[in-house]
Amino acid sequence: MGLLSRKVTCNSHGQDSSYFLGWQEYEKNPYHEVNNPQGIIQMGLAENQLSFDLPESWLAKNADAAGFKRDGQSIFKELALFQDYHGLPAFKKALVDFMAEIRGNKVTFDPNHIVLTAGATSANETLMFCLAEQGDAFLLPTPYYPGFDRDLKWRTGVEIVPIQCTSSNRFQITAPALEEAYKQAQRKNLRVKGVLVTNPSNPLGTTMRRDELDLLINFITDKEIHLISDEIYSGTVFSSPGFVSIMEVLKDRSLEQTPVWERVHIVYSLSKDLGLPGFRVGAIYSNDPIVVAAATKMSSFGLVSSQTQYLLSAMLSDKKFTKEYMAKNHKRLQKQQSKLVSGLEKAGIGCLESNAGLFCWVDMRHLLSSNTFEAEMELWKRIVYDVKLNISPGSSCHCSEPGWFRVCFANISEDTLKLAMQRLKSFVDSVAINNQSHQELKNSRKKFRTKWVFRLSFQSFHDREQDER
Repeated sequence: MGLLSRKVTCNSHGQDSSYFLGWQEYEKNPYHEVNNPQGIIQMGLAENQLSFDLPESWLAKNADAAGFKRDGQSIFKELALFQDYHGLPAFKKALVDFMAEIRGNKVTFDPNHIVLTAGATSANETLMFCLAEQGDAFLLPTPYYPGFDRDLKWRTGVEIVPIQCTSSNRFQITAPALEEAYKQAQRKNLRVKGVLVTNPSNPLGTTMRRDELDLLINFITDKEIHLISDEIYSGTVFSSPGFVSIMEVLKDRSLEQTPVWERVHIVYSLSKDLGLPGFRVGAIYSNDPIVVAAATKMSSFGLVSSQTQYLLSAMLSDKKFTKEYMAKNHKRLQKQQSKLVSGLEKAGIGCLESNAGLFCWVDMRHLLSSNTFEAEMELWKRIVYDVKLNISPGSSCHCSEPGWFRVCFANISEDTLKLAMQRLKSFVDSVAINNQSHQELKNSRKKFRTKWVFRLSFQSFHDREQDER
């Protein structure tokens, strides 16, 4: 082992998190409606599989793009040869226009300020390399995406300090929580380089309120640090309140010519909004030219293929398609989310009210044997192994309260979701019956002890009375 690096032999990747362990159990016994109907249903994967028919239909109608042709002539050789790591101009223009469309064209984006990366994972890690040194810290509101422990920390050496948010205010960020996280970092002798938020939130499925975004801008201005807004779910907002990008807040407050303008950075990807995680298309948007230049150089370690860029530049440039896709996708997400919420309610389970994302933040605190994270893990194991549903426990998302779970709904069919809810209801009903039986047993024992104590007391009294006589 001495011949290998510490990075290879260390255990800081986060692969031992229950978030990833649930996936491993699913892969051993995946549900299939015909081949394995008793298998584990995957509800721990935030993937949008509800609207694949739309891009597939577009591909069928656009043979040139799908066949790597331009005006009927093959450009395969052109795309297959070496490409500059700055990316295809046509794709960068189409991508920033799509980002603006998602935001209601309230803001526009300069294609010269965007850096293409192999997914949002690469984008977030690249920003860590650009903005922080090993041992520096970023503040993240809890609960947060479990993969950040890998994406932000593993190779960069950057530390994460949690901003503790609670259910008392729907897990919203507060000024005291921000200040406490900053002080906690200082007590650990960590230099805070910035705050990273996911908006809409993963795992909450909620959009950040305008006052929260204003609070963050004020905080990073005061502390002279960075803000990364991971807006990978910006196109999944299916009901009010609408999505507000951090860039919109900056422009509304006329902060373009201030130092904070260059300290706010956006991460984006087509993995969630278009349901294309396998295409590995991510992006960094920054107003700091130095960050853009450095990130562009770093992107050579994780490029987006020219073929992918060409295909998607044609797709995203078709405004009729993007408008239709967004409208239909929103309706499908809302319908599927409503079915999940309804199924949970029938099982006596509530969840945080949500308006975005591919998941719900589900409250199972009443099913815990005790108010501890140990009890949460016990419940999670029963749900994975007995109920055969893979969901993500709140502890994997660093939630400060035991009993919350992230449950995904967009990666499975309506029929599979219905089956999952039937399984969950049967489990909850069995727990209720067992609890009732246990309580009845306790009551009967208590009643028996009361009678026994009474009889014993009566006998003692009778014996004393006999002695006195």
